[in-house]
Amino acid sequence: MTQIATIGLDLAKNVFQVHAAAADGTPIFSRKLRRGEVLQFFSKIAPCLVGLEACGGAHYWAREIGAAGHDVRMMPPSYVKPFVKRGKTDAADAEAISEAVTRKTMRFVPAKSAEQQADAVVLRTRALLVGQRTQAINALRAHLAEFGIITGTGKEKVAALFTIIDDEADARLPAAARFALRQLARQIEGLADQIRTIEKAIVAASRRNDMARRLATIPGVGAVTAAAILAFVPDPAGFKSGRHFAAWLGLTPRSHSSGGKERLGRISKMGNRMLRSLLFVGATAVLRHARNNPKAPQWITALLARRPYKVAAVALANKMARIIRALLVKDESYRGLSAAQA
Repeated sequence: MTQIATIGLDLAKNVFQVHAAAADGTPIFSRKLRRGEVLQFFSKIAPCLVGLEACGGAHYWAREIGAAGHDVRMMPPSYVKPFVKRGKTDAADAEAISEAVTRKTMRFVPAKSAEQQADAVVLRTRALLVGQRTQAINALRAHLAEFGIITGTGKEKVAALFTIIDDEADARLPAAARFALRQLARQIEGLADQIRTIEKAIVAASRRNDMARRLATIPGVGAVTAAAILAFVPDPAGFKSGRHFAAWLGLTPRSHSSGGKERLGRISKMGNRMLRSLLFVGATAVLRHARNNPKAPQWITALLARRPYKVAAVALANKMARIIRALLVKDESYRGLSAAQA
């Protein structure tokens, strides 16, 4: 039998598709595997190059198949799609994966450890709860607005609405509405308690991690952002430069150039949305402090003077991303924005 050189594995919940090819790309076989047969199949064949799409469960399978001696490489699904010849079937997807993984210019996704995935679960759970709290607060505001009850913006102002809901003497709310809104208020309070519990755990874990403590010294990077960076960036050395890291986060302009004419638009917003949002929020905090601080770095003051506030925040978030990548790769400590500018 011809020696298997490359395997494209199309992941699924229960039925997996395997496409095996020789060193010259000649197809050897294409078959389906049940979930329980996958590891047994890879344990019986000689070590080879295995390609996967970086999707749900991919990191788990990369670790398990890699433990059997195979060279497992994950690719973004959008980079694999151009290799699908026609139509979409599991067999076509597996064949496309086996072809894409052999390309010299292909970009691969580093496999995460189980600990990194666990940290990511904590962060995603926090993000989910924050989103649910925001949704519940917006619903509460909308319902009370129907009765002419309005308060200031921000989650800090919601406490005033809770007081109105709990005040039985306030005649503006009918009894039925008060009953329903009280359930909504208790849900918001419960979500807030859960978020505080998770954030305390994140801060405690960041304090125990030396690199997280060093990242948290960067202005605009707190414990949550530092934890997110360590969880979602498994191999910072895989980026050629800080600009590549910032581009991976979607903090660089989208290019649409042709015929020698360079056209740059808004930021691409590619990559990890949570990391990009955390860096942007951190940058706005730094700018707010700089506007009222005469000792702020001169380059930040000059940036605010010549650019709109949000444009300056994106530029600062880009700079923060480059500093973060430098700290991770060089294993150094933060020396200050002035030193970074120099």
